[in-house]
Amino acid sequence: MSDNFGLIDQIKDYNPDFEPKVVEDAIAYAKTMHEGQTRSSGEPYYTHPVAVAGILAEMKMDLGSIVTAILHDTLEDTDATYDELEKKFGKEVADLVDGVSKLTRIESKTVEGKQAENFRKLLLAMSEDIRVLLVKLADRLHNMRTIGGHKNPEKQRRIALETLEIYVPLAERIGVHKIKGELEDLAFSILNPEARESITKRLTFLRAEGIDVVEQIINELQKLLKGARINAEINGREKTGYSIWKKMQRKNVAFEQLSDIMAFRIVVDSMDQCYATLGLIHSRYPSVPGRFKDYISTPKPNGYRSIHTTVMGPARQRIEIQIRTDEMHYQADMGVAAHWAYKGGDIPSLKDVTKYRWLRELLEILEQEQQPEDFWENTKLELFQEHVFAFSPKGDLIELPSGATPIDFAYAIHSDIGDRCVGAKINGRIAPLNTRLVNGDQVDIITSKTQQPSPTWERFVVTGKARSHIRKFIRIQQRAEYATLGKAMLQKIFRQEGYDFTEKALTGVLKKFKADENDDVYARIGSGILVARDVFKAIFPAHKTQVAKRPSADMDQAVMVQSLSGSDAPMPIKGLIPGMAVHFARCCHPLPGDRIVGIVTTGKGVTIHTIDCETLESFADTPERWLDVSWGEGPDSPEAHVGRINLTFQNEPGALGTLSTVIAANGGNITNLKITNRSIDFWEILVDIYVNDTKHLNNVIAALRATPIISSVERSKGQ
Repeated sequence: MSDNFGLIDQIKDYNPDFEPKVVEDAIAYAKTMHEGQTRSSGEPYYTHPVAVAGILAEMKMDLGSIVTAILHDTLEDTDATYDELEKKFGKEVADLVDGVSKLTRIESKTVEGKQAENFRKLLLAMSEDIRVLLVKLADRLHNMRTIGGHKNPEKQRRIALETLEIYVPLAERIGVHKIKGELEDLAFSILNPEARESITKRLTFLRAEGIDVVEQIINELQKLLKGARINAEINGREKTGYSIWKKMQRKNVAFEQLSDIMAFRIVVDSMDQCYATLGLIHSRYPSVPGRFKDYISTPKPNGYRSIHTTVMGPARQRIEIQIRTDEMHYQADMGVAAHWAYKGGDIPSLKDVTKYRWLRELLEILEQEQQPEDFWENTKLELFQEHVFAFSPKGDLIELPSGATPIDFAYAIHSDIGDRCVGAKINGRIAPLNTRLVNGDQVDIITSKTQQPSPTWERFVVTGKARSHIRKFIRIQQRAEYATLGKAMLQKIFRQEGYDFTEKALTGVLKKFKADENDDVYARIGSGILVARDVFKAIFPAHKTQVAKRPSADMDQAVMVQSLSGSDAPMPIKGLIPGMAVHFARCCHPLPGDRIVGIVTTGKGVTIHTIDCETLESFADTPERWLDVSWGEGPDSPEAHVGRINLTFQNEPGALGTLSTVIAANGGNITNLKITNRSIDFWEILVDIYVNDTKHLNNVIAALRATPIISSVERSKGQ
């Protein structure tokens, strides 16, 4: 075929026995189906898929991938059907083309949600066969090479930014550094042309100035290895402009301060020779501390293997050296594509993709998250962060993002272990759950069958898997508590108006509130989205409702709200998880033993205040939001609550130590401390203390009042 653009010859170079007819038929089919369609540059559209196939042929990919590339836009942009593709080119190709087509173009013109939703499709498709991603990367690479066809600069910038945010991290994750480097450079030239031009000029200058030095270093290294009878290929590798720019940004240094713009790669015959070469170099040249990494014994998540070291080499210059075998070098450039590259027809099982733990974890996040934006946020976390390596007690290596904590480690082992984590030992010592792990840490997770994820964990976890599991638990727990609360509020209205509450009464008006089940309405009432009295009116539209009265501070008896079980016990405030359906007001810090009132707050559920809290004045005009509650029966071990005190003490050495000792001796635990006024003689401070109830707080206050250095102490109100 005259217009195959040399594709047939490309494939024959590495697979001389292949049958050209299937490729020629695919090109002819694409040309026919795309008839009349043109690219932004004005070229016939079919030239694009053929060029994408050429990129895959350069990577020596299997025939199925190449044919898929030629046909990858036919299902989406033409009248072609899956059945027709299967009939003409086989089920494997039809499935691959269908996988690429499902992705659609990831466009984010208006809301990130659309970008996020399409990214979900990308992951789902590539989870079936990762060759879908390889075709998509080649597709994006050709689009970036020809981005000048788009005359709109803003569209160019959007495509370039999308390339950096999505495709570059994915290319790095599957180890296709050849495509990653070119995508980065092309995007960099669009997003920051001035910086790229500046770095390019500096590199050209240094290249001209240092050509003799580079040759001197290569010659000296070759002489060293030849003397040890190690056969090696050595070359200098210049870092890309974008990687130099990123390093300048990350380390906040000038171009002149970078020491590893040029790296030297040594390719040897075997793994043993890699370590022998390392020993020779370290015995000849001083190594730079902290600049050695062994990715052979501990490969990167994408399978990358190599030894990296930095030494004070010939001419007393700091040089970076990479040592690897020829197989490792091919893997470093091609990544996962190496598994499908032509090897005498021996194509590995497509199930090989299951070894990519990061992909499985992204798919697990996909199952946990409801909102596309949340999924997009968490997958960005997984893709962009540098990594730290920690060990389990059995010696299993767990790879995590930089800044990861024992909670992240627990979820990386298994989601059940993360959910039940109560503590951790790091290198044999008990450590807080928010401790940041460092390379080489041995982490032993302590679990309990009764433990559940804490909403506070979300503040310090860094992996998307941990965050998505915590959010899912909060979502489920929150809805259950909202539903319990909402049902109790509706039952209260029924009793006040003289009706017996039945589930059937609410079922009749579900359509009015666009709800599928009663719990949907209860949850909306509990979260403040619906007002319980409005639901009652919908059930009994002819009933004349009396105006609800605000609870008073001097009332003899509070009206108790029934729990979900229908018992006459007060609603169980104690035991609910803080931060979910019930919140404790920070203005008055209610404690068990205080008389309390609940205020329904939209989107938050109920906020508990003390009955004399000054903040309640602002809710005087909305009596329907008031809820009469009391402290219910809690668990056997009392739950800690925060009590706040105002305290004045003498300014003398050891005063703060005495204060904390007195509080601790009486079973309290300081959670926060703020100095409000300071003078030469006295300090005034606000102290938040974990206590069980008002009696406990009063005991702490009494003990403080008996301490000589403390002038006054009172429970804080309204601050």
